[in-house]
Amino acid sequence: MGVRAVFLVGFMASGKSSVGQELARRLDWDFVDLDARIESREQETIPQIFRKRGESGFRLAESSALRDLTESLERETVVSLGGGAFAQPQNLELLQPWPSVFLETPPDELWQRTLRDTAERPLGKDRTEFARLYEQRLPFYRQATVTVVTSNRDPAAICAEIERSLQLWGSAEAAGSSQISPDHSGTGESQ
Repeated sequence: MGVRAVFLVGFMASGKSSVGQELARRLDWDFVDLDARIESREQETIPQIFRKRGESGFRLAESSALRDLTESLERETVVSLGGGAFAQPQNLELLQPWPSVFLETPPDELWQRTLRDTAERPLGKDRTEFARLYEQRLPFYRQATVTVVTSNRDPAAICAEIERSLQLWGSAEAAGSSQISPDHSGTGESQ
């Protein structure tokens, strides 16, 4: 295939971790959840980091963990990024050489998922703020290499679409181009 890593991006509760684990299993790749990696490095949970250092302190830890990860990839890896990681300019720049997949889900569906989720989400407590944050981050997510619409689709179908996109990426890379055209159609086919 030629691709050594893929980064899943999207808003909180978009399924990055569950799709990422399934995709890694299907490809026989490693899986890394960046938030879990941050917690391990910092010896604190994400909510604790937010409480003690604020969002800016968390973003510094997040960028540092992402930089270390991209510099130390030894095996093919699927990486699930936190909801705000791809909205940070320094992270976008760092991820330019790698394919990224935006798991697009309507904000109302995301809100409903967060209500059912037991995870503590420091930036997901107020519906108005939730919607504002989604709209603020959406232009960044749209810069991903590929967009996959996830509504009413099971992880297997989502993973199959991502796999097709990775094959296109690998083909473009082998032909001497480091990028495929961004696909925002949700079909997994290049425009």
